[in-house]
Amino acid sequence: MSEYDSYGSGDELFDDVNVESLVATTKRARAADDDDQQQTQQPDKRIKTQNTEDTEHNTIANEDIDDEVLGRLAKTALKENFGFEIFRHEQFAAIKSSLRGHNVLVVFPTGAGKSLCYQIPAITFEKVDAINGRGGMVSGITIVVSPLIALMKDQVDALLRRGIAAACIDSSKTQDQVQLTMAAIRKGQLRLLYCAPERLNNEGFVESMKHVPGGVRLVAVDEAHCISEWGHSFRPDYLKVARFVEEVKAERVVCLTATATPRVADDVANAFNVQKSNIFRTSPYRPNLQLCAESGMTKQGKFPKIFAFLRKHPGSTLVYVTLQKQAEYLAADLIEQGFDAVAFHAGLPTDVKVKVQDDFMAGRVRIVVATIAFGMGIDKPDIRNILHFDLPATVEEYSQQIGRAGRDGKPSYCMFYLCHEDFYIRENFARGDLPSLQSLRRLLDDIFHRPAVPAVEGNVIKLNQTALGQDYDIRSSPLAILLSTLELRFGLIRAITPEYTSYKFEAKHGYLMKNPSTVNSKEEKAILLNAKKAITLYTIDVNATANSAGLLRADIIRKLNDYHDSGIIQLKTGGVENRYKILKPLPNTAKEIDEITDKVYIDMQNREEDALKRTQEVADLITGDKCFALSLAQHFGMSLPDGLTKCGHCTHCLTGKRVILPPMQPPPVNLKGIFNILQECNVRDDPRFLARVAFGIKSPRVIQLKLHTSKVFASLADHDFKSLLKEFTKACEAANFKNEDRLPKPTARSSVGKKAGKYTGKYTGSYAGKFTGSYAGKSTGSYAGKSAGKSTGKYGSRYK
Repeated sequence: MSEYDSYGSGDELFDDVNVESLVATTKRARAADDDDQQQTQQPDKRIKTQNTEDTEHNTIANEDIDDEVLGRLAKTALKENFGFEIFRHEQFAAIKSSLRGHNVLVVFPTGAGKSLCYQIPAITFEKVDAINGRGGMVSGITIVVSPLIALMKDQVDALLRRGIAAACIDSSKTQDQVQLTMAAIRKGQLRLLYCAPERLNNEGFVESMKHVPGGVRLVAVDEAHCISEWGHSFRPDYLKVARFVEEVKAERVVCLTATATPRVADDVANAFNVQKSNIFRTSPYRPNLQLCAESGMTKQGKFPKIFAFLRKHPGSTLVYVTLQKQAEYLAADLIEQGFDAVAFHAGLPTDVKVKVQDDFMAGRVRIVVATIAFGMGIDKPDIRNILHFDLPATVEEYSQQIGRAGRDGKPSYCMFYLCHEDFYIRENFARGDLPSLQSLRRLLDDIFHRPAVPAVEGNVIKLNQTALGQDYDIRSSPLAILLSTLELRFGLIRAITPEYTSYKFEAKHGYLMKNPSTVNSKEEKAILLNAKKAITLYTIDVNATANSAGLLRADIIRKLNDYHDSGIIQLKTGGVENRYKILKPLPNTAKEIDEITDKVYIDMQNREEDALKRTQEVADLITGDKCFALSLAQHFGMSLPDGLTKCGHCTHCLTGKRVILPPMQPPPVNLKGIFNILQECNVRDDPRFLARVAFGIKSPRVIQLKLHTSKVFASLADHDFKSLLKEFTKACEAANFKNEDRLPKPTARSSVGKKAGKYTGKYTGSYAGKFTGSYAGKSTGSYAGKSAGKSTGKYGSRYK
């Protein structure tokens, strides 16, 4: 069991890597005239990262090898290793540029063979080196950065079946497995190594990759759109990939994505210094996909349409929904209607998810009702239908999901059902990711005043992200982005290996037979002396044990993992603390913290508005007066083949009409509903929090106060969120902020801080005094439930 089971990292796994012993084998064998060759034949290729603009290094260019030779090498590898006769689309152009030493960006649709664009170079470098007169050298390694453990495992298994030396390091690997992989790397026996982006926080891993025999020939960045803050699935850890490339002096980079708009492609290209001539795109247009759409008044009206569609269109089907519960409800209704259906979402047990996927791939189940958790890496060629019950978050998400249909080239249908209630869920997610300004200010003040702890890496602060989220009412995703911003934009801290704070274990027979007086290992003796038994489990304070025994923390953890892997104990870990090395003095004055708060909050506000805008783009694509396929291609900066303006088989082309979304206006603010929420909840330091409760947005603080179970939660979900925020701001001002000492003090130079701290509006009477007489506005209190599309499981009797 790896210590960092959830994070896929752990410095202790690399503690036995002897860097000095690697240095002698790091450099490639050099020919006698190699220096002259490098001076005269290799143009200076540079990688410039976002964070180290002045840092440069040379990569190996192979400009003297003509296209015919490169083509022969690549096609031989394609046929002998993968069984294909010819390349498709722009595959060969991308591979050729990579083999020449250029950084490359590949934007191909889902299922178009992006992985070959780094797999072929990885197994061809040795032959290219021989042509360049560098025969006999160690061919180095290709590192593939991917966010999906399941996909990494599938690709590694496929490569191993083809006789290609590949491995992945992920959170499911034991210490021994990782060490065997590292040993293979040190011996130059591995061609491809897959890892998650979080692995790049592991300084031990980064250091070991600096000294790989033959060097890092290529870094492949899968799902590269994740590097862009404006990509549809931004992941903060991806921002650190460019820094990793620089640190390990990788020769070249191949970035791969199926869903990059021109703006996102520019972000990726800028991060890795990809020239425009090395950006290779293939149109997302698939002539065998019929893009269809229907609009309606309510989600409830979608059910009979779905049942009718599925009866008319047989074959394997994916139905995409947003919420986990919705997947279960809809699957139950389909079963009640006589369909062969099953639900899939991230909350299911792993064995259940594996079975669902295996059954679907094997054709044992026809319909999977799934959240976005299903489909990544799925390569089932005969998916006949993709249905969207809910509104996708972005056009990119929509494109990626319909791209899973009809990979065998046969006609397939992609049906989109749209109504006004769909927008509620998307706005709920977007509004929920922006904390209040007050919360953000207090959070930063806490982080910057954390006591630093001396460690091997330097001065370190420890942060429990779960606790921070609860204390300052901020969701995990925006909190992760915030911490990455402090690291990459402000250069204040750097994420290093996290730690578990809780170590417990169940003792097996082998442990009970051990005696501190007879064991030889210092680590074993320390564990036996310091582990304290409660009722059934032993607890051990790893830090205190290491200090008392004069050992490293990693020594104790390694021995615990050894015990676990050997079946001597059953180890249980918990309480993850993220660790950050302090790079420079942290802000400590009110003015400094206000300035950073202002900048970060403006960025977060822009991200919220961008999320709402991108959801609207999906609706605009469906309701616009244009061919769906053309609109989709243009979103990605492309067009239909041969300059066509119509595909001829989407809903717009077949009907000649737009899909009309019935008009709907939010009701006037229900003042009685506002009053009810103020009566139920005594929070007056955060108007945005109160607006979240009214709108039905869960957050750490909402859950902590159990307000999500209250009758007032989501009671005003049919209102405009900004109108709710305005009313609750007035209410909080009227309360005169009795707990004013809990708020940050604004400074003269903090414009946003001024707004947060300016509470001059005083009301002569209480805010509750507004609620006299009759109430024109009346909230139904049911909009959130309807928006979730929670079916009753009784459609079998209604829609036969």
